[in-house]
Amino acid sequence: MAFDRLEAMRAFCRIVEVGSFTRAAEALNVAKTTISGQIQGLESLLGVKLLHRTTRRVTPTTDGAAYYERARTVLDDLDELETSVAQSRSVARGRVRVEMPSGIATHLIIPSLPEFMARHPQIELDIGCSERVVDLVQEGIDCAFRGGLVTDQDLVCRLVGMMPFCLCASPVYLMNAKPILMPDDLQLQRFLGFTFPVSGRQLIPVLHQGDDSYRVEQRPAMRFNNANAYIAAGLAGLGIISVPRAEASLLFQAGTLIEVLPDWEMAGMPISLVYPSTRHLSARVRAFAEWGAALMANDPSWTMKR
Repeated sequence: MAFDRLEAMRAFCRIVEVGSFTRAAEALNVAKTTISGQIQGLESLLGVKLLHRTTRRVTPTTDGAAYYERARTVLDDLDELETSVAQSRSVARGRVRVEMPSGIATHLIIPSLPEFMARHPQIELDIGCSERVVDLVQEGIDCAFRGGLVTDQDLVCRLVGMMPFCLCASPVYLMNAKPILMPDDLQLQRFLGFTFPVSGRQLIPVLHQGDDSYRVEQRPAMRFNNANAYIAAGLAGLGIISVPRAEASLLFQAGTLIEVLPDWEMAGMPISLVYPSTRHLSARVRAFAEWGAALMANDPSWTMKR
């Protein structure tokens, strides 16, 4: 009975966090009917209604909100207890849901995953890759790499690296363009803009050399809100693009892109590791977070050092 009650508490807390029976069932990897039965049993046991159900969303009642706060604390304390036992046995196991920009996944995390899995064979990773800013609590994400300034006060934020950018273009474009010797020469070039898909904010490249700086603020010839499409446009010779150096480096080596104004350094984007402030880090989440942070800190492609 105690075990069933704990499972029902976990189901209830997940429903409150994601606002849906279906999404909670997916996060817990159980059937929706199982979730419904657990909540009915919990409400019957407590003698109160815990959730309001509408066609669009599930929200806690007043009693449900109060129960959630206490239940979340109990479950976090239990997870912390299990974590301490697992750590004492030097074993980290279980599922870790992480989210990160596709560039970080492709050029940093995934190539090094064999080493992580050899070290932690009992950890199951569920990796989401996108350019959007996910709601960690709503979507049941344990931790995430996030680019740019993090303003969400409900998240614990740890700066772990920088994403240096660079200007580049295809050999065909540069062959037919006027020479680019100084930043002012960019005004006579076709510049392609990148717009962040969630905020709609356009990336404004800023070049630095000593005490001098230059902002590329001219009107783009085209705009893109997908990183792969943006790089494809550069490869097609449509204009100059501003991309993370880690993504451009292999294309430089292949000769399909050439760096523009290599003597000028571009401002980078801070990369942070974030997780919900309401959760204790389990041994499995801590293992991945520490590994990922160290991986980025030791990779020169993810610092401002050239």
